[in-house]
Amino acid sequence: MIGFLEQVSAFVWGPPLLILIVGTGIYLTFRLGFVQILALPTALLNAFSRKKQDKLSDGDISHYQALTTQMAATIGTGNIVGVATAVIAGGPGAVFWMWVMAIFGMATKYAEAVLAVKYRVKGEDGQMSGGPMYYLERGLKLKWLAVAFAIFGSIAAFGIGNMVQTNAVSAAAENSFNIPTWVTGIILAIVTALVILGGIKSIGRVTAFFVPIMAVFYIIGGLIIMTLNFDIVPAAINLILTDAFTASAVGGGILGTVIRYGVARGIFSNEAGLGSAPIAAAAAKTDYPGRQGLVSMTQVFIDTIIVCSITGITIVMADLHQTGVAGGALTGESFGVFLGTPGVLIVSITTILFAYSTVIAWSYYGEKCLNYLFKSPKAITIYRFVWVVAVFFGATTVIDIVWLFSDIFNALMAIPNLIGLLGLSGVVAYETKRFLKIAKEEKEQERAAKSKSA
Repeated sequence: MIGFLEQVSAFVWGPPLLILIVGTGIYLTFRLGFVQILALPTALLNAFSRKKQDKLSDGDISHYQALTTQMAATIGTGNIVGVATAVIAGGPGAVFWMWVMAIFGMATKYAEAVLAVKYRVKGEDGQMSGGPMYYLERGLKLKWLAVAFAIFGSIAAFGIGNMVQTNAVSAAAENSFNIPTWVTGIILAIVTALVILGGIKSIGRVTAFFVPIMAVFYIIGGLIIMTLNFDIVPAAINLILTDAFTASAVGGGILGTVIRYGVARGIFSNEAGLGSAPIAAAAAKTDYPGRQGLVSMTQVFIDTIIVCSITGITIVMADLHQTGVAGGALTGESFGVFLGTPGVLIVSITTILFAYSTVIAWSYYGEKCLNYLFKSPKAITIYRFVWVVAVFFGATTVIDIVWLFSDIFNALMAIPNLIGLLGLSGVVAYETKRFLKIAKEEKEQERAAKSKSA
């Protein structure tokens, strides 16, 4: 069974899908006029400024809470294990291709959020629902494709968003603190239930508090390493850049080994193109789809350009990637080279925090996919119970097969979502022009107000 699933996973994540994902990002980048670069300052301001949080428009959570929910889902094992496996398999140059994927992925993530808000609906409970299943049905008029996405998403959630993550938590707790996996499983199940039973508003409050702390903790650890060892940082970055274009990188055809692993792990980390994050974006209180689109795209910037870079550069600086150390252990040992035991603990603790945050955010994604299919409060109650049970199961069981199922269903999620993005790219372009005009007028009004007060 595992051998068969490995073949299926390798097939679905082969060059055609990777080209489709990257190609969609490139196409949207040019069609939207490099909005992810030119409007990044405005995006960061809308995401993190308290004055810019929309409290009056329809929605369930603020811009900031929608962003942190997306970040909770994506800043997970991919930032620690994913980057490490990319460097092991593809070499240091894989980090460069993760950066490239992130730049174009920001345009993809922007488009996903725009469409999620544009085609969202308000349910009988007063809460917003949106995401690929809604813009595929209401925008492209392809309900069968929307149903397919919802099925794939509700199943994939138990892999990428649940058991894979809780298994990483229990392993880190056992290795670093000698806590039995069953104890970790019980604790995780309880704290997960306490959060997800409150729905998106509860999840939004928790992630708004939790995500900045865990991200800053990890980033500070990495920055301390780079500051104390600044003399070798330029050499590490130079190796990343030069290795990205070696003969071994591009000799394999359209996508060489280093490019393939960089792109694939970049997608696993920031999820641009999978269609998961727009489900959270649709819940945001916002007046224009373009405004939430800008906020959402900053998630890719933070996730990959900042957090994954911390991991990748530190691994290259430590130069342990060819010693046979595997996955997440490589990141921990790399931090340990420079900081000793505290460095290893930083990685262990953040692995636990990153993975747990992913569990609570993905519970909402899977729940919304299931709600689209059944539209039944009873189904949601059953789903939440099964989700909590799966948390314990993932923490206490060897789940190699779950990784493979997760990879396969992630790919199956991406295909209908990318079709939706390409098919509705004209709508995204229109909403972008409309909002950028509004944003320009808002800046002029702010300048005028400042000059009057002065």
